[in-house]
Amino acid sequence: MTAEPTALRRVVFIVASLNLVYFGIEFAVALAIGSVSLLADSADFFEDASVNFLIVAALGWTPTSRAKVGMLLSAILLMPAAAFLWTLWQKFNVPVPPQAIPLTITGLGALAINLTCAFLLARYRHHSGSLTKAAFLSARNDALANVTIIIAGVVTLYRPSVWPDVIVGFGIAFMNLDAARAVWTAAREEHRLAKAES
Repeated sequence: MTAEPTALRRVVFIVASLNLVYFGIEFAVALAIGSVSLLADSADFFEDASVNFLIVAALGWTPTSRAKVGMLLSAILLMPAAAFLWTLWQKFNVPVPPQAIPLTITGLGALAINLTCAFLLARYRHHSGSLTKAAFLSARNDALANVTIIIAGVVTLYRPSVWPDVIVGFGIAFMNLDAARAVWTAAREEHRLAKAES
């Protein structure tokens, strides 16, 4: 194994581990304060951890196998949207705004984790086709989502309402749908090229 794949595997493993740890933190806070956006984002952290652990396993595979895993990962990227719909339904049944300060602080922590992951993955985002593209897009999108969670926390602090949290949840769900589309497209193209070369 050359130095480049070894370095990539190490970086992706670090990213996967960071995502798994912060999933536990964010999930616990989301349940404690009743936040739709944090719960959706925690599901996203879990999904990112799963994606990156799969990438570590798949880096040594053939281009065709990697493309197939990329298509599977595009489906996994839809999981946070499903989690959001469930929590949204619960929030409409009990319309209590989340606690603003824990929401904001947890959003800041999530932003720090995702910026770190995006920075680590930026160098490798064009390596190994759809796999590392999936990891980089997840980290980038999650950092953008975390900024909106922080804004929702600040708005909720001054004007308590369920709506900032709910609106941010919609945004997270939309970004994950867009990432799933992008990864699926890249994986299909990678699969087509691999078949043409075989």
